[in-house]
Amino acid sequence: MKKNILITGGSGLLGKQLTDELLSKGHTVNHLSRTKGKNPKVKTFLWDVDKGQIDEHCIDGVDTIIHLAGAAIADKRWTDERKREIVESRTKSIGLVYELMKAKANRVHAVISASGVGYYSDRGDVLLTEESEPAHDFIGTCCIDWENAVDEGRGLGLRILKFRTGVVLTTDGGALPQLAMPIKFGIGSPLGTGKQWVPWIHHRDVVDMYMMGLDDEKLTGAYLMAAPNPVTNAYLTNAVAKQLKRPLWAPKVPAFLIKLLFGEMATLVLGSTRTSAQKIMDAGFKFKYPDVTSALQEIYG
Repeated sequence: MKKNILITGGSGLLGKQLTDELLSKGHTVNHLSRTKGKNPKVKTFLWDVDKGQIDEHCIDGVDTIIHLAGAAIADKRWTDERKREIVESRTKSIGLVYELMKAKANRVHAVISASGVGYYSDRGDVLLTEESEPAHDFIGTCCIDWENAVDEGRGLGLRILKFRTGVVLTTDGGALPQLAMPIKFGIGSPLGTGKQWVPWIHHRDVVDMYMMGLDDEKLTGAYLMAAPNPVTNAYLTNAVAKQLKRPLWAPKVPAFLIKLLFGEMATLVLGSTRTSAQKIMDAGFKFKYPDVTSALQEIYG
């Protein structure tokens, strides 16, 4: 069944990939954005979350909203102002959509939202599931607030689905190019102890999971979006070096140096998050890239 979909944050990396996939399947896709879009196949409606402004026509005919909007977690140092921006870009944005839905007749029946494995933060070797308790540091609290804001849609009778996304592997952005760059120059090495777990996922599996979430009306609540075989930072670093055919000779980057350079944000690379993919697999999802070797072979092949 073809659907009419509104994507918030549609101009981001995932938003672009998901838009292309949805259009290829014959769905109608609109974006809600701060600036005019460049894709002629997509109509872009404008909003200003800080000012509480939104084009009221953005939900006309829409049956599903995919909520990807949010300031980048790792682009800037975590000042108090940046923390506020990171949280409110996720919470106030969906709240603005819900306020419009309360004020105007619509046929929206589902919201599929991004969330993050930062929900759990640094948990060592503990195997984490959707039922595991959240962390209460900044990034954990951000994810809690994010999901709670999305869950407000239940009061509107909406099906709510949230994907707690791991480290998405792609050469187009995110963590992989930053990990690979020093390796390419021959100075790559694991970070901290290297023993911290990385809940990675191939970008193709990310898109496929959103497509499953769109099609399967039974999927509700939270699901972890990470491959079934998490690896340590040291293992991932070595796997990337092997694919790039570069040696690893430099000593590990000391944790104290990373904390000195990045402050509180260092937890993003030093934190250990070992996740289980059992729930989404039990729901019928099949990973195209369940192990990091096949994922990297495809990415760099």
